[in-house]
Amino acid sequence: MLTALTACSGGTSRAGDAEGGTPVRGGNLKFAISVDSGCIDPQQVGNNDALNIGRQLVDSLTVQDLDGRIQPWLAQSWEVSPDARTFTFHLRDGATFSDGSPVDAAAVKANLDGIVALGAKASLGSTYLQGYTGTQAPDVRTAVVTFAQPSAQFLQATSTMSLGLLSVPTTSADPATRCEGTTLVGSGPFTVGSYANGSKTVLERRAGYDWAPTGAKHQGEAYLDTITYEVVPEASVRTGSLQSQQIDATTGIASQDLPQFDGNGFWTQRRANPGIPYNFFPNESRPVFSDERVRQAFSKAVDRTTLASILNPGDVAVTSALSASTPSAPDDSADLALDVAGANRLLDEAGWVKGADGIRAKDGKELTVTVTFWQPTTAVLELVQQQERAVGIDLQLKQGTTAETTALQNSGDYDVLFYNLTRSDPDVLRTIFSTETRNVNHRAHSQVDDLLTQQAATTDPAARAQLVAQASQLLVEEAHSIPLIELSTVIAANDDVRDLQFEGSSRLWFHDAWKQA
Repeated sequence: MLTALTACSGGTSRAGDAEGGTPVRGGNLKFAISVDSGCIDPQQVGNNDALNIGRQLVDSLTVQDLDGRIQPWLAQSWEVSPDARTFTFHLRDGATFSDGSPVDAAAVKANLDGIVALGAKASLGSTYLQGYTGTQAPDVRTAVVTFAQPSAQFLQATSTMSLGLLSVPTTSADPATRCEGTTLVGSGPFTVGSYANGSKTVLERRAGYDWAPTGAKHQGEAYLDTITYEVVPEASVRTGSLQSQQIDATTGIASQDLPQFDGNGFWTQRRANPGIPYNFFPNESRPVFSDERVRQAFSKAVDRTTLASILNPGDVAVTSALSASTPSAPDDSADLALDVAGANRLLDEAGWVKGADGIRAKDGKELTVTVTFWQPTTAVLELVQQQERAVGIDLQLKQGTTAETTALQNSGDYDVLFYNLTRSDPDVLRTIFSTETRNVNHRAHSQVDDLLTQQAATTDPAARAQLVAQASQLLVEEAHSIPLIELSTVIAANDDVRDLQFEGSSRLWFHDAWKQA
């Protein structure tokens, strides 16, 4: 069943009463999530449910607004050198971690050094810090961050929870205890009350918090006493729990169930996720996908317009290797059009011959590939499975846990991966595809890597956008990226929940949220 983390044409839309009234302090907001990754440390996690928890625990140097602009938070101001290798942050006074220690330049240094030391455990933050050479603290309120090469993406990265600040002792604590929350100390509006892996996370309002970011609806402590995140894997159970008010809100309602929450004592709010849309990532170290013609045929067989119209009527089809809501996202839709004849021609040229059952074979081996995934997105993949079979490709579906899928990804033992990655900066392409970073395709260095490196070093917005467009086009043309469907996040909540909001990367911000008495 496909949850509402699916296609969206962009922007933010609202149905029902998400705002209004005089805020009331107190209460517990029960929020259902679909998966528990076994970790709530925002510097170590990568999936949206875990990051939504982590966002409430940590503050960031900057905040990105819904229009993509970078605004002050823990840093009141900053300067970026012309070559984008030196970033100087001037910190605000008075911010502290929940253990009472100050948010100062030494803490900034400890966090950035610590994320680099985490290595692969910091699956997102480590890529944002590629080329990091260190942080200097000329005084307690000034942190000077330097890179060996230009890093135009770093300022936006400082707005993410993946580079959110934790107390100095936390940065050197055992990563496992940090995941469990027992040594996790941040400067955010909530603290960890308890964490039960696979079941529930309880966050508690932090007393004395008074440094919400630019754009917050209020300063001071959060309104809610507690937030309880309950793990509810089944979409139908989440729907029933919201209907019966066993939970207050969720982002995990199945798309076909959403209309019943537009009014009738509920409200919904939708926002497109920037970054990488749901993609097939072929492993090009596998012989079948080392042939560009097979990858291209795999992409041409997908009817993206049908995916969007059936799964989320009214939404547009995916248009590039980047989600349409990502700053500088190009339009490569012409290269993503359904082309069954072209797919068949390419597979014929590559020597794959259709058998009596319609599945192609070559040298006695059928054209069977397996896609590995953990998300509750079977409806999407079953439809794509039918489309691939029409050109003679036998696509098998293998759903596992988050941990199992991550282990396969790290080992390289997969045919095709399926996932998305949310980030409101086009450098997310470099994070996923570059041979210098994740290299999800397990491919050799090529022209696209040079373009991705160049855009990371380019500070002029127009010039950078042009490089991003060239890189996206190559990724699509050569079928390293096989985008399927755009991603959006939809909040569904009962009318007692007010001012639960999105932040710039379409994750949630609970500081301003409150419940009617």
